[in-house]
Amino acid sequence: MRPRTRSHALYCSTRCRVAAHRENTIPRQMRTHNRWINHDGEKRPINPRTGRLASSTNPDTWSTYAQARSTRRPLGYVLGDGIGCIDLDHCIHADGTLTPAAQTIVNFYPHNWIEISPSGYGLHIWGYATPQAGFKREWHGQMVEFYSQGRYITITGRTYQHGALEKL
Repeated sequence: MRPRTRSHALYCSTRCRVAAHRENTIPRQMRTHNRWINHDGEKRPINPRTGRLASSTNPDTWSTYAQARSTRRPLGYVLGDGIGCIDLDHCIHADGTLTPAAQTIVNFYPHNWIEISPSGYGLHIWGYATPQAGFKREWHGQMVEFYSQGRYITITGRTYQHGALEKL
């Protein structure tokens, strides 16, 4: 093994640095719950332990954050145990600004952790939520989805707004 030319570097590569940063942005409360799955490119849920299909309603197909992360497949989180998510699709313009409705919603959650969705044009607002039926509706021209049970949401770890899990 060659000696590192940058002995002052904290990480062995850009990939390791990005992975470490993303891990630290996901709220600890989520990382400690055994509600993690992986997903394939089609967003089908995958059991991290078996590589077979997972279910958003069968805890036997979920695992720990560490197990799901170790597969190197994209991550997903099964909603429940008081954790929910607001999903805003197509709300980030090409210049990085938000649609007016999305900006209003984001302003309403100033302390919540918000990540950029896999498309790069949407947001996931994470927080505590009472288990209830989900919904999808349009608000001021913005499609808004809310779920708190029986679904999973893909996780990118690409933080839009640093924060914690606060009430949704």
